[in-house]
Amino acid sequence: MSHAKGGDTRTIKVDYLARVEGEGAMYLEIRDNAVVDVKLKIFEPPRFFEGFLRGRDFREAPDITSRICGICPVAYQMSAIYAMEDACGIKVEGALRELRRLFYAGEWISSHTLHIYMLHAPDFLGYPSAVEMAKDHPEAVERGLSLKKIGCEIMSLMGGREIHPVNAKVGGFFRVPARKELMELREKLLLARDLARQTVEWSATLDFPAFEQDYTFVSLYNGEEYPMIDGRIISNKGLDIAVNEYDQHFEERHVGYSNALQCVMKPKGNCYHVGPMARYALNFAQLPADIQETARAAGLGAVCNNPFQSIIVRSVEVLYAVSEALRVIDNYKSPSVSSIPAVPKATTGYGATEAPRGLLYHRYTLDSDGIIEDANIVPPTSQNQKMIEDDLRRFVPGCIDKPDSEIQYLSEQAVRNYDPCISCATHFLKLEIDRK
Repeated sequence: MSHAKGGDTRTIKVDYLARVEGEGAMYLEIRDNAVVDVKLKIFEPPRFFEGFLRGRDFREAPDITSRICGICPVAYQMSAIYAMEDACGIKVEGALRELRRLFYAGEWISSHTLHIYMLHAPDFLGYPSAVEMAKDHPEAVERGLSLKKIGCEIMSLMGGREIHPVNAKVGGFFRVPARKELMELREKLLLARDLARQTVEWSATLDFPAFEQDYTFVSLYNGEEYPMIDGRIISNKGLDIAVNEYDQHFEERHVGYSNALQCVMKPKGNCYHVGPMARYALNFAQLPADIQETARAAGLGAVCNNPFQSIIVRSVEVLYAVSEALRVIDNYKSPSVSSIPAVPKATTGYGATEAPRGLLYHRYTLDSDGIIEDANIVPPTSQNQKMIEDDLRRFVPGCIDKPDSEIQYLSEQAVRNYDPCISCATHFLKLEIDRK
């Protein structure tokens, strides 16, 4: 942090944001007690995944894209798979679709509990990391680790391994589990359900800054279940589109201080919010009644507009994911086939699923042999990046009289509200060379 005064100008810089996935920085300029500049600087090197995908067989996309993120590989696999199935004109339903929800539930449990207990809770309790927090709050950290382990076990069973899983494919799975294998998880999930309820209750006791925004929330919606793997894209401001209309309403823009593209809404370039708070606000009615009651008991309404309370909303989603995993297991009947045939054609396919951090959009253009000619991936953090900056712009004036060190601390916490996955966001950078 630097604190430079020239007149009434204060500059606060955080060169490396802690407890986020990837490498990023933050810059705030305050002049005459007003925030005049905010930049979330993402400087992690771009990894050109879309370039890697061009020229590859469409069936390779799930395995390649799962390498984008070690925390949410299932989301990248599933969005790629849905886009390829859209291109092939097939739809996976029944038991195979249920297994996909189970697979996704495992990732939500694992990713959310990592964020809640290891990355976000230290902010509220005043610790620099979960290691220091564990000395005074061992039960909380142990609860988080136990929940994360259950999520990883689901991912290992369904994906073959928990990191960069290999079992999902276009059309279904290479192998589906026997009912006995799923039932072996049931007792652990019953314990996890109790731990998840405790997590909601515990997160509600934290002290939250008084800050709310009138957000534009965007998420998937199908009117029948809380969204994970499919649906239309809606907002609380009137948007209601099919996934293949995404590019007509959203666009990515390059900003000079970041290696990540910022996604905004057309035509005005407005920021918007994806992730747990958006899903919750737009799909509260799709939560089971007992989970709705748990959320209300934790102090939430049907909509949460305080981003600092996103830790409670994430906890509610952990409880839902555990309950959904139990529902799938209890009703599971092994499908007759592990996958259905997928025959490519020269077309463009579109897919979107709900990664732990929010809407994850994929688009692929194939030739008649199923070779990928073009690819586009829009991660949740790219969509939230401008929204994070807007939060800072509106939040910091409320603590403008505090010392710079405290403004820095609260501002970093405001960034971590979104659980930003910076490595995911730096997926592409257009390089232009002007030689003279």
